[in-house]
Amino acid sequence: MDYHQIFSEIHQELEPEKAPGQVASYIPELAKVDPTKYGVFLKTLEDSCFALGDAREAFSAQSITKVFSLALAMQLQGDSIFDRVDVEPSGTSFNSLVLLEYEDGIPRNPFINSGALVIADILVSNLQNPKEGFLQFVRELTQDPHIEYSKAIAQSEAQEGFRNRALANMLRSFGNIVNPVEEVLDFYYYQCSLLMSCQQLAEAFLPYANAGKTLE
Repeated sequence: MDYHQIFSEIHQELEPEKAPGQVASYIPELAKVDPTKYGVFLKTLEDSCFALGDAREAFSAQSITKVFSLALAMQLQGDSIFDRVDVEPSGTSFNSLVLLEYEDGIPRNPFINSGALVIADILVSNLQNPKEGFLQFVRELTQDPHIEYSKAIAQSEAQEGFRNRALANMLRSFGNIVNPVEEVLDFYYYQCSLLMSCQQLAEAFLPYANAGKTLE
């Protein structure tokens, strides 16, 4: 299969639309991102790679990192984490408070913000240095020691993170966050600020497509 041709055709089809979407503006630093950026990177289990556009340019991975934090939490605590977070679709927006109160502080799944905050709390409890431990975990997944956090993006999220602060405090009120709220939020903002390229993300997700193993 000619992936280069497929990617080129997709790009050509999208180009006339002149990027009708908008970059996220609720985090000031993200509002500065060039909306014309376009990158695709594919890595197969046969170790073939296909790239197009800005595939090797790092960007803030944001909620994609929730997969990595969940994987690390499961590595540390196993299925017991699901006593604190469910595995059901939410049916509401990613940062909704409604279901959290209705369901006694148990988030519907680990990928909405309330669920990711519970996972962050688990990592804060289990890692001596949560930021360093999480960063090392992702570096090992990608086999790339150069991945870093963006301090500017983490700080920008913290300045505007009123909804996440509300979620964290509600979780704390139900006893589903046990560490200091600000400590959990600080880790969570840095987690989301992780700078990764499409290529690095493809490398990081490869073990999940290969029964948990990296390529030899």
